[in-house]
Amino acid sequence: MRDYKGQRVGVAELKARLSAYLRAARRGEAVTVYDRDTPVARLVPYEGWEQSNLPVRKATAALGDVELPAPLGREIDSLAALAEERLEGG
Repeated sequence: MRDYKGQRVGVAELKARLSAYLRAARRGEAVTVYDRDTPVARLVPYEGWEQSNLPVRKATAALGDVELPAPLGREIDSLAALAEERLEGG
């Protein structure tokens, strides 16, 4: 783990100037975030991940072999259902 040296910032200032602190992280700087004189988080430069590091799993079934759910047995008007939900505030 890298030992980051960097700035100290309060939560309110971080919220107000987030873009500036993100630029600092891009330059390699770290920022320790404090809430009432207690450190609560660190904003550190992103150490990218390689896509090749992601686990690869073999497919369990071909896309065409996936079993679809049974039909509901009734016609559904999707647009009407959406409009009704929006009117209800859902």
